[in-house]
Amino acid sequence: MQQTPSENAVEGFPLGAHIVTPRRWYTHHGIYVGAGQVVHYQGLSSSLHRGSVAKVSLAEFSHGHPVRLHGKAGAAYSGIEVVERACSRLGEDTYDVLRNNCEHFCSWCQTGAASSPQVERLLLRSRAVAFAAQALASLVTGWIAAGDGLYLFS
Repeated sequence: MQQTPSENAVEGFPLGAHIVTPRRWYTHHGIYVGAGQVVHYQGLSSSLHRGSVAKVSLAEFSHGHPVRLHGKAGAAYSGIEVVERACSRLGEDTYDVLRNNCEHFCSWCQTGAASSPQVERLLLRSRAVAFAAQALASLVTGWIAAGDGLYLFS
């Protein structure tokens, strides 16, 4: 995805841009607020301890990884309004990986609705794995109940 510069952009990101940077198992999200600064939910981005919403440098946000614009379009607010919304939550410390993570935060800043497709995909996969495990357990239980293993179900 191409970075889209604007008159107010530093580092090639427009004010209020939803930006992302890859981590080992997930993608970390933040809001570009100008002057090389990002507001993000620190969450578990740098340690196993829960972190609050903070303003950090772009370098600190990226942890040496590449940073790009998030591909999702459809912000309900102007760039400056997105920045104001992000800054209004500075210091908040109610991070929850499934219900209030960095992606939920950025989605809320831009659209007013918190969502995390990353979590939704994970939960769908988890349900599929749980269903497969349950089906396998049923098969194994059926084989055990058959006694000699010649019959699938008794």
